[in-house]
Amino acid sequence: MIYVVATLSVKPEARAEFIAGATACIRETRKEPGNIAYDLHESVTDPSKMVFVEQWENAEALVPHRAAEHMKTFGRIAVKCFFGAAENRNYHPREGRRPLIRKTPFIGKKTA
Repeated sequence: MIYVVATLSVKPEARAEFIAGATACIRETRKEPGNIAYDLHESVTDPSKMVFVEQWENAEALVPHRAAEHMKTFGRIAVKCFFGAAENRNYHPREGRRPLIRKTPFIGKKTA
């Protein structure tokens, strides 16, 4: 399994165009073989900061993803909407081990 985290800054005047393009791209990406999750998040303190969080079965699944027509279409939109450099990072879970830190919400009533 591999996680991809892409952080970027979007020009305020291009925000709606970026989100529309991202929505179409996400819809198609979620249909791709090997995709487990593909989500876009916005900073709670800076609406120009966006982050894609992706989960894939393996790194090999990223090869056709990057070449997909919907990625090319979104790329033409996104490049007009960014300011500054985008940052991409790939992460692999620790093999056979639990996450270093795991937040599990408390569900139900707490008992003494």
